[in-house]
Amino acid sequence: MNMILRALMVSVWFMALTFPLVVLKVDALNDTILFRWENMASIGVGAFVLSIFWRWSMERKARGAVSTGPSLFARALEAVRQPKPRYTCLGLIAVLMLVMPYISSMYQINIMISALIYIMLGLGLNIVVGLAGQLVLGYAAFYAVGAYTYGLLNTYFGLGFWAVLPVGGIMAALFGLMLGFPVLRLKGDYLAIVTLGFGEIIRLVLENWTSVTKGSFGLSNLSRPSLFGMEMGVTEATNYIYYIVLAAVVVTIIVVGRLKNSRIGLALQALREDEIACEAMGIDLTKVKLSAFALGSCWAGFAGVIFAAKTTFINPASFTFMESAMVLSMVVLGGMGSVLGVTIAAAILVLAPEYLRAFSEYRMLLFGAVMVIMMIYRPQGLISGEKRTYKITNKDKIDSSKSAFDVPATGGQA
Repeated sequence: MNMILRALMVSVWFMALTFPLVVLKVDALNDTILFRWENMASIGVGAFVLSIFWRWSMERKARGAVSTGPSLFARALEAVRQPKPRYTCLGLIAVLMLVMPYISSMYQINIMISALIYIMLGLGLNIVVGLAGQLVLGYAAFYAVGAYTYGLLNTYFGLGFWAVLPVGGIMAALFGLMLGFPVLRLKGDYLAIVTLGFGEIIRLVLENWTSVTKGSFGLSNLSRPSLFGMEMGVTEATNYIYYIVLAAVVVTIIVVGRLKNSRIGLALQALREDEIACEAMGIDLTKVKLSAFALGSCWAGFAGVIFAAKTTFINPASFTFMESAMVLSMVVLGGMGSVLGVTIAAAILVLAPEYLRAFSEYRMLLFGAVMVIMMIYRPQGLISGEKRTYKITNKDKIDSSKSAFDVPATGGQA
């Protein structure tokens, strides 16, 4: 009974909170106000049912009724990680991604390009936040550096996409080092505030330096990537950019995956776990932190160059704090340090709002509810960051069973 009363209170509170948004509708042409009571009823019923389910699941979890064994999601993930199913899934995904321009519309291709760009951004931020444990809230600044590097060099010097692509990554890495030096001694909330300020400084500089960046008007008529100087229409150019971004994402996944288990990656993870113990083990914290900022910002620069070449127009409004928050959400929801998890989360967070346009009035409400439920039931993310494991073979067991004083006998005299 107490649970039902609390659910009714939550339902009434939600109806009162959403009343101006989902019930009232102003008809400016007839100077009237429409009351959509059916929307209020839907909100009330939905809030009541969700509140009942939430409280029941929390009480069940508190009583220990939830099984301590692996969940269905964990078992499915473990099955997919087996060699044969994994290669089969990767092969099917590769074939689907390769033939997508021939079986999808232009709208679908543009959405997929945006999703792939965000996958690059998510994996780049995963190096800094997921592996190194450095909370960065101004990641969109490096994204903007890459985009404006291409925009300025293309507008004023006529340089093409392929010539500017490495330059954009290098410039973003230099800005990452520029940010890394002042924040070497900061961590936690202080680091987050400084990086947030850095992101806003970059955006305001781009908006107010009108003589170079043209301010809020932005840079337009940027060149698309060319293929040996061939002229391409809009459809061909879009498909070409799609394959470029797809190749860039594959390279990013391979590089970040290899980096995670490399000597630098293990040093980054040691820094994340315990900074004092990391330094006591002889790891140079200055080099490790600067490496994390440089590597993470470099991928944001690459993504910025591709974004500018795809849209052919950039302005500071495309690089606000919301972009940084979106990319950070991908890392958190996917799983800190997990390459596969961040890739899946980036695809979901970009594609879900687009495919929920049928529920245009409620899609952001559904989007937020899914994120809240995700944080309640899987706070570690879709796929938690895997740690390296070592298997002991029979040979290792035999070698370890021998005593250090076992010396093979020789025929010579002492």
